[in-house]
Amino acid sequence: MVELADHEAILSCTTKYGRISSGKSVPTCPHLEGLHLYPPIMATDPSAGVAMDVDVDVPVLVPARPRYTSDMRASSLPNEPEEYTVGFVYSLEMMIHYSPHGHPEQPERISRIHDALREAKCLSKMKRLPIRPVQKEESLLVHSEDHWDKVRDIQTMTQQEITDSESYYESMSLYVMEGTTRAARLSCGGVIEACLSVARGELQKTFAIVRPPGHHAEPDEHMGFCFFNNVAVAARVTQQRTKVKKIMILDWDVHHGNGTQRAFNDDPSVLYVSLHRYERGRFYPCGPFGSMESCGEGAGLGYSVNIPWPEKGMGDADYIHAFQKVIMPIAMEFAPELVIISAGFDAADGDDLGECHVTPTGYAHMTHMLSGLAGGKLVVALEGGYNLDSISNSALAVTKVILGEAPPQLPPMVAGETATETVWQVAMEQSKYWKNIDPKACEPREEVEEMAFSIPEILKAHRQHYLYTQHQMLQVPLMTEELESRFGTQIMCSSDILENATLVVLIHEFGNLRIELESTPTCDVRMEHSYLVDFSKDLIRWIKAENYSLLDINMFPRPFANGHSRSKSKDELARDVMTYLWDNYIQLSSAQRIVLIGHGAGCGPLTQLLEERSSTVMRHVKGVVQVVGHSKIPSIPKRSEDLRSWYYKHSLVVVPSNHRVLLDEIKITRGHGKIIKFDEPKAIKLVAHALPFIRNFVKEELDKSGLKKATLGLDNLSISQPIPV
Repeated sequence: MVELADHEAILSCTTKYGRISSGKSVPTCPHLEGLHLYPPIMATDPSAGVAMDVDVDVPVLVPARPRYTSDMRASSLPNEPEEYTVGFVYSLEMMIHYSPHGHPEQPERISRIHDALREAKCLSKMKRLPIRPVQKEESLLVHSEDHWDKVRDIQTMTQQEITDSESYYESMSLYVMEGTTRAARLSCGGVIEACLSVARGELQKTFAIVRPPGHHAEPDEHMGFCFFNNVAVAARVTQQRTKVKKIMILDWDVHHGNGTQRAFNDDPSVLYVSLHRYERGRFYPCGPFGSMESCGEGAGLGYSVNIPWPEKGMGDADYIHAFQKVIMPIAMEFAPELVIISAGFDAADGDDLGECHVTPTGYAHMTHMLSGLAGGKLVVALEGGYNLDSISNSALAVTKVILGEAPPQLPPMVAGETATETVWQVAMEQSKYWKNIDPKACEPREEVEEMAFSIPEILKAHRQHYLYTQHQMLQVPLMTEELESRFGTQIMCSSDILENATLVVLIHEFGNLRIELESTPTCDVRMEHSYLVDFSKDLIRWIKAENYSLLDINMFPRPFANGHSRSKSKDELARDVMTYLWDNYIQLSSAQRIVLIGHGAGCGPLTQLLEERSSTVMRHVKGVVQVVGHSKIPSIPKRSEDLRSWYYKHSLVVVPSNHRVLLDEIKITRGHGKIIKFDEPKAIKLVAHALPFIRNFVKEELDKSGLKKATLGLDNLSISQPIPV
């Protein structure tokens, strides 16, 4: 008896002896002996009540069932399943599309997968689904009529026309022959049937073992081994004929599925996710469409997710890292009703086109994660993959998972630096559209961490050097290990802090770091056009000119070291460092007149200090200034009536004129004293505009304590100047 795997011999026989009629044998052909020729499986459209055009010309060849010699059934022989939950689509006729010169997209791609599943006894657990050609009206749900005509007309080309057009088709990474149209229509129709059977609830999962692939075919053009976009057409047909409307397409082919993304680029009902080798747009299909910034358009903005690998060699750890950090969180938020995998296996280890190293176990784990979505409704549709061993082994691993087996255990693994950096950048982009994406959770740990200096640490060192060299300020030591590890080197004071009768405490974070990028896709910094804007220079010059002492507190803490226990929050640490400085430096100094100035994120710790040390604060602090920008204005709790009354008399708040708090001016003025608004939206520039008024406020408050009088009071502000509330 001939093996079913001998497809080449069968095809040669069908060519030599003509097409085979259903139920008839061809005794003159030795390759067909022992094979039963079953009538073709008809696909029906229940909505129409009639049979559709199916694969009637060449019936499916299946091996004859062995007959048992005894009527007795062995007790160990398993019963055939009464009801299938998993199905597959396959037809030999898709192998009639081939290149006589040899080509990576060869007919054996599907036959080797079919053989591997049969030998592993997977096919006996799966229902064979009907296959049929895609119909014109189905194709037009995605493709243009001109595109349909182009693919249809290939079947009528003469051999000379095929030869003459070789260079034209090669320019689009295609080859054609007489059987191309039929194979392409069957491939697309097969994926449609696989999707409909799941969407209608007839099966839980299906595997469409089809070729040629489809994900590069755009609405108006065939390209990249693809003629019809199988998955895109199937998704549209499914939405049209069933109740399933929200569909997720996960494309793990090593190439970006430009055609699939193009088909749904403005459609929020289809979530398209692609992991692919990108190399800054130099890897096929080339261009920026597969970049991480390509997220859809119009109503579909955010529903295209590209994870573009910048180099070859990506493996299991990299792909699974992307799944855990980006793909699955987005998928769960989207909540699809059906998941379709564009299952190209050219990222598999051993594929010379993809040059990546995903193993069958890696594909199994990705399939297992996707199986948990959409109530388990999953369709696997073959795309690329050109190493016959890699593609068959990977497809077998995926099939075992959709049949219910647990994926094999993975060895210990850690995603590479390239992958973690890429996933982090994708997370930052996708966090604009998906609440489940947390870029901080994706931030990569540098392998050179012990040798590296963070940008904040470099800027702190610069500020320390600047304050020392320009203003002779000294570092304030912190005696507790926790505070020193988080705030050491970033608290500076003037040398006369213990003797001067007037002390200004400036509480802030950083200035603004202005970065200009050479390229948005690469995020490379143009160093000569990037700089730090330090708002405090003019403020410090004024303080020094008035001969006040200064305590400069940078509240931006060092990050926790890896593995460090996060026992306290950032706010708790800020409160602790402020009370420590008050108890051990400010109160022990000779300062009788203290002014507190908070800027931006420094306003919160300032207010915490007022609450924690209210009695001594009210005795020694003469003025409180808050330059808050657009952040929330910290206020004094209502339970502290004495403190609230004192704060109201001695406070100045500077805000931009479009601050949301000004929507209820009556309410806000009850909790704060003087409020000045400026037509300046940027907090960094707000200080420069407000400095003359801050100066006058401070002098006015100090004047009440017997210091020299201020030359200009806030009560004298004219309406042409920034408007007091």
